[in-house]
Amino acid sequence: MRRLITRNVEKERGAAGVMVALLMLVLIGAGAIAVDVGQIYAERAQLQNGADAGAIAVLDACHATPCTESEAEAVAQELADGNSNDGSSTVFEVDMSVPNKVTVRTTTRDGTSGAGFLRQMFSAALNAGPATVGAHATAALTPPGSGSGFPLAISDNCYNLSEATPTAPVQKISYKPGGTCTGPSGTQIPGGWGWLDQSSPCEATTEIGSNDIGSDPGNNPPSGCAAILLQWKATILAGGEVKVAFPIFDDATNQGQNGQFHIIGYATFKVWGWKFGNNHAYEFRNTATDPGMTSALACSAGQDRCVIGQFIKYETIGSFTGPPGAYLGTTIAHLIN
Repeated sequence: MRRLITRNVEKERGAAGVMVALLMLVLIGAGAIAVDVGQIYAERAQLQNGADAGAIAVLDACHATPCTESEAEAVAQELADGNSNDGSSTVFEVDMSVPNKVTVRTTTRDGTSGAGFLRQMFSAALNAGPATVGAHATAALTPPGSGSGFPLAISDNCYNLSEATPTAPVQKISYKPGGTCTGPSGTQIPGGWGWLDQSSPCEATTEIGSNDIGSDPGNNPPSGCAAILLQWKATILAGGEVKVAFPIFDDATNQGQNGQFHIIGYATFKVWGWKFGNNHAYEFRNTATDPGMTSALACSAGQDRCVIGQFIKYETIGSFTGPPGAYLGTTIAHLIN
């Protein structure tokens, strides 16, 4: 009976060692691939950040004053290097062939050796080749199509910035019923002269298109605006400039709280002075005796309300969603892919 269950131990000796060796090889290979994949993803993220920042920077630097190819590449290279952990990457293309659009393409460069591939790839032990990673980003300059800001809308009858000039003449925009710059039909919403429904204190969220923006009727500004107006005043008195992107409407309908404005775009207004109410923060440089003011620019006494300044061409950087609005001199640089 013992001969029937006796195993051939001599023939099986060493089999476990072979299996362990094979499993170790598999585990080492899997570990090497996992480490290398992590390194590739990290490199890709750094290159993408550099391409994103470079595209925005080139668009900002080269739109108003055209850049040469080498100047644009230098701008992109600085941002690409700054977003790399080893301070080094390669910008191998800056494409400015499409107006108001820039594409930047980046690729791997080792900060120590200058090699165009990733070093210390563990999978090289398995006879795998070196890895090179790339990224690209495109930034465009387009008119904004939505935004949040000071809750005041201005008629397109008041907008007078031509495409040929960077600034418009200084003007007074009055909102007292029967005053200047009324809506296209020559009338204004009774009881409401441009104030918008607020999404938060002294802020309205607006969007171009089919959505009409509700009015906040009354001759006084919405609550919560005093702090913002005091900031504007402090900036101007310190020699700075207050630039506000106002939503522009081409139609105003209904009355009072039911009034609505149809927003077509955004125009930046360099504010010189205002009268949004009486005394304190609600009045600043709105009389003929104030610096830079004249009788034509001064806001009338009593219940008249006005803002004084000039429309300007303005470019800014920020997020962007939705279709662009009408071009009214204000554009926003944003990534499109």
